[in-house]
Amino acid sequence: MKKIINDPSSVVAESLRGFEMAHSDLVKVVPDPAVVVRADAPVRGKVAVISGGGSGHEPMHGGLVGAGMLDAACPGAVFTSPTPDQMQTAIEHTNGGAGVLLIVKNYTGDILNFETAAELAQAEDVEVRTIVIDDDVAVKDSLYTAGRRGVGGTVLLEKIVGAAAERGDDLAACHALAERVVANVRSMGLALAAPTVPHVGEPSFDLADDEMEVGIGIHGEPGRARMPVENADGIVARLLGPIVEDLPFAEGDRVLLFTNSMGGTPLIELYLAHGIAERLLVDRGVVVERRLVGPFVTSLEMQGMSLTLLKLDDEMRELWDAPVRTAALRWGS
Repeated sequence: MKKIINDPSSVVAESLRGFEMAHSDLVKVVPDPAVVVRADAPVRGKVAVISGGGSGHEPMHGGLVGAGMLDAACPGAVFTSPTPDQMQTAIEHTNGGAGVLLIVKNYTGDILNFETAAELAQAEDVEVRTIVIDDDVAVKDSLYTAGRRGVGGTVLLEKIVGAAAERGDDLAACHALAERVVANVRSMGLALAAPTVPHVGEPSFDLADDEMEVGIGIHGEPGRARMPVENADGIVARLLGPIVEDLPFAEGDRVLLFTNSMGGTPLIELYLAHGIAERLLVDRGVVVERRLVGPFVTSLEMQGMSLTLLKLDDEMRELWDAPVRTAALRWGS
């Protein structure tokens, strides 16, 4: 194992210290229990939007904390759910009196721990609502879930709902918007090579040099099929087809296309794949109105990619375009 680390047991804590130093204008880090909080939290009268999950998927979620997006993120150990006390701490640091919305990816540990934290907060008279995202069309159940996994759509959900909270929408409106996003977003991923979790010290799974895993999860969970590696046209078509057919997306639909690197895929390949995906969507009559390309939901150094499609309406598009200032996403004033 070759990694730029000291002790595998301290990777997350040391990384968070460096993250805070690099982005002290945007965030502050509570060290114990570990929570990343926007620098100006709590924002009075604003719904606090909180998410989190295992580390190793950076910049999700800590890199998405800041104005126009998340108020806090709870980073668990690598590929491990954060704990209820982390979520409690996040709520305590961000509750501005307008309630809290918890964004939870559909993994069993995440759901159980966020539910516990929500119950504890509600016992303290904090209004809390939870939204679970399950956008992965690859498999119904996996090693970590009952039902579909939450993957790339999480970034789009956090941006759109974060913008709504920033403009002053109340908790009920933010939750209803989140439900609409979840209902209209679909994703699927693929791996060409496995990641290595620091405390494990060896690849999470074995792939031959001429194999790819289609429908992989962001923790390296198995997908739909293992098969010979195809060229870029074949790979993109194999990912996009099930996504489009699942909702389904139809001619005339306006969408946001998110082409994501799993951590080890260089941008030259990612942009190539994105161009193919756009062309295939044009052929179907689907209108790509907004785009995001880059490593935003990673799996350590996994070589691979995912595609996410969100069916847009006017409000979602407006909220996507709204200003955001985080370590990973920044645009607008």
